[in-house]
Amino acid sequence: MRCDQLYIAGLGSWLPPAVPVADAVARGEWEPAAAARSGMRSVTVCEDDTLAPAEMAVKAAELALERAGTDGSDVRMLLHASLYDQGNALWGTASYVQRRTVRAGCPALEVRQVSNGGMAGLLLASAVLGQGGGEVLLTTADRFCPPGFDRWHSDPGTVYADGGTAMLLSAREGFARVRSLAVVSDPELEGMHREGEPFGEARNAPPGVLDLDAHKKRYVARAGMSFSVARVAAGQRDAVKEALADAGVDASEVSRWVLPHFGRRRLETNCLRPLGIEADRTTWDFSSRVGHLGAGDQTAGLEHLVRSGALGPGDRCVLMGVGAGFTWSCSVVEVLHAPGWVV
Repeated sequence: MRCDQLYIAGLGSWLPPAVPVADAVARGEWEPAAAARSGMRSVTVCEDDTLAPAEMAVKAAELALERAGTDGSDVRMLLHASLYDQGNALWGTASYVQRRTVRAGCPALEVRQVSNGGMAGLLLASAVLGQGGGEVLLTTADRFCPPGFDRWHSDPGTVYADGGTAMLLSAREGFARVRSLAVVSDPELEGMHREGEPFGEARNAPPGVLDLDAHKKRYVARAGMSFSVARVAAGQRDAVKEALADAGVDASEVSRWVLPHFGRRRLETNCLRPLGIEADRTTWDFSSRVGHLGAGDQTAGLEHLVRSGALGPGDRCVLMGVGAGFTWSCSVVEVLHAPGWVV
């Protein structure tokens, strides 16, 4: 999908202090071999039990609005994406973020597309802004904590991080323009994060610690490794191909790639080798010090590249996302000018 009037007016994030991976290994929380394979150096961990994900989203949103120089009065919709538990059952997390930030009566909706939630929110925002202008505030936040989630073991190959992000999108102006956005879906793979888990009575979370690896192994045992690998590769390939074509950009013209915050081995297998790109053209250096922020990798990665000066006027950047289901997203973003908050 080509995007003609979709701009990024502000970015913000709130990340707690990073815990060195070496410390987690020394405490026996993670096996040395697994840590070495991941290449991860540290992970952001919120030690404050009273700080709910919604508060992280608020902190990030306030920063994004401040950087955009607006009070949020033109926000036509607030979208909040998350992966894990938000702290309360039967509660409107998006409405809480709305009350604390834009204070407007616009629709406030939650996006539940797991790790692809931020990019799914970008798709919804483009539809809203294409029907009358204004702004859309997109937030993400998660806190991956016990007893239900083990950030080191629940999804081997990826280490999960705490934090919130925010992106203010505008139909009028911004420091960057979203040139294209592609979302590809393959529901044949939805069982990869469910296989072996029967449907039952309503509950907030499965008993014990979440074990995504067990679901994947059962799925692959049933569907076959070749089938699974081919379908995953095809979905990502199609999303990238469509986004680049719609933006009229060749892969060689992309300055930086914002990839999901996988561990190094998974990143190599799923992204670097299939795309034919080097790690130094991606956000690996940043993501290896942060970890997987659920739905927020793309916003946090883009903010880091802009703040660090790795992206400047005229540069093109690709944002990539993938979520269980499966869905893959790819967006081409062009920096128009350096925002005022970059010094």
